[in-house]
Amino acid sequence: MPITPDKAPRQYKSIKKSIPKGLIIVHTGSGEGKSTAAFGTAVRALGWGHKVGIVQFIKGPWKTGEVEFLRKFPDQCTICSLGKGFTWITRSFKEDVRMAQQAWEKCCAMLHDDKYSLVIFDEINYVIKYNFLDVKEVLRALKHKPPLKHVMLTGNGAPKALIRIADRVTEMKCIKHPFQKGINAQPGIDY
Repeated sequence: MPITPDKAPRQYKSIKKSIPKGLIIVHTGSGEGKSTAAFGTAVRALGWGHKVGIVQFIKGPWKTGEVEFLRKFPDQCTICSLGKGFTWITRSFKEDVRMAQQAWEKCCAMLHDDKYSLVIFDEINYVIKYNFLDVKEVLRALKHKPPLKHVMLTGNGAPKALIRIADRVTEMKCIKHPFQKGINAQPGIDY
């Protein structure tokens, strides 16, 4: 069997001194996996004994696997689903703004609550994009967050100003999706 050339990276420069910092992490883009990545990070944090606070903006009262799972850890994880569902369900800009503001108030409380080391603002980028919440208000709160608090913000259409202040930004890109073939979302995979 012929030997192929080694393509593995072999050099690594380690960081001499690590600086402790609470990160601002953004998951955005048109592909699936933004919330899934955030919930995976929540499970990772819980595994280390950290407390996690989660506020969901758009998701309505329907049952999802991630919420069902995380509610089994009430002493370590607080999850609040404060939206009424997708905008085509509510059909009221005024009501959507009111619900987004209520969820944002919960975010601010969790952001400054010392018991949480990680807070996740799930689908906040959508409510900013749809003008239900002012990006300047979000930026102001993030700039004054506790220095060691980690914050994750998810949803497509993250504003450029949020991307600029973030420490890590990941863009999910859809290459192929089963919905394009008429396959609906499935429990345990999509929710």
